[in-house]
Amino acid sequence: MKATSETYYEAFVRKDRDYEGVFFVGVKTTGVFCRPTCPARKPKLDNCEFFNDARSALLASYRPCKRCRPLDLPDGETELVRSLVDAVEEDPERRWKERDFQEMGVDPSTVRRQFKKRFGMTFVEYARSRRMGMAIARIRSGDKVIEAQIDMGYESGSGFRDAFSNILGSAPSKSAGQPLSATWIDTRLGPMLALADETHLHLLEFVDRRGLEREVERLRQRLRKTIVPGSTDPIARISEELSDYFKGNSFEFKTPIAMHGSPFQKSVWEILQQIPPGSTRSYSEIAKALGRPSAVRAVARANGSNQLAIVIPCHRVIQLDGGLGGYAGGIARKQWLLDHEKANTNGG
Repeated sequence: MKATSETYYEAFVRKDRDYEGVFFVGVKTTGVFCRPTCPARKPKLDNCEFFNDARSALLASYRPCKRCRPLDLPDGETELVRSLVDAVEEDPERRWKERDFQEMGVDPSTVRRQFKKRFGMTFVEYARSRRMGMAIARIRSGDKVIEAQIDMGYESGSGFRDAFSNILGSAPSKSAGQPLSATWIDTRLGPMLALADETHLHLLEFVDRRGLEREVERLRQRLRKTIVPGSTDPIARISEELSDYFKGNSFEFKTPIAMHGSPFQKSVWEILQQIPPGSTRSYSEIAKALGRPSAVRAVARANGSNQLAIVIPCHRVIQLDGGLGGYAGGIARKQWLLDHEKANTNGG
């Protein structure tokens, strides 16, 4: 069931992040159009017009709001964040100080706030994590720990191990092989967090999913992996495939994935991957397909435990009566994903 103008208006008034990318609102009295989370004073419902995409709002003669910038991806990188990330890549061994920002004419508190919002860590923590990630790569490629320690500027082995543990969660000698790289991927419906090693994608979730921090920590402990900022081939590949997905060009995902769950959960996830884009299945239909028709609740729990959003399409599972059911990324996103797939397949 499609949302009504009243539903969209209520989401607009409360600045509901679950509706980011789902709709845009044109304000008749000002001639601008906004994203659902715009901080500006809200007009009356009669003065609002709702659109499924920014292009429709532009064709209706509305101009983009300068406060919420609806043409930008939700929570996308700011120019400041992008420039500082580039600076880290150009000189990853640099030790950043507050005076460095002052010399750039940038308020250190602004840098701290924007990085905290974007990465869940301050810029200094980001730079340290990236530097440590390079040290891990060197150790993995055969360098001795002491060589990586010295090259990264740590004078003592204990200091290096402490920094490693504080930033990444486990000491070098206890790390199990290659780390997981973490990257923030901007999408139409908001940013997603991708975790991958050099061969497989392990996690893909909307960053505002409830309990995401616990999910990441459980994965880290289960695999005994460190997590560092950066990209890998699977992350680059899933970024391209997500771009195609949101453009409606392709709903096929070929990025190698690693599924972490019980045999029953994995069997559910494998069934989900067989649901064609533009189609849905009920929880009871999934249970029957598994040969366990009474395991409807267990199927629902397995569906909710999926850690690879969109790639394993748990959004295509609905209630028997046609209701949407639950979705960790938010019901508004689930409806948008289903509508998007149906509109761009033979079912549209």
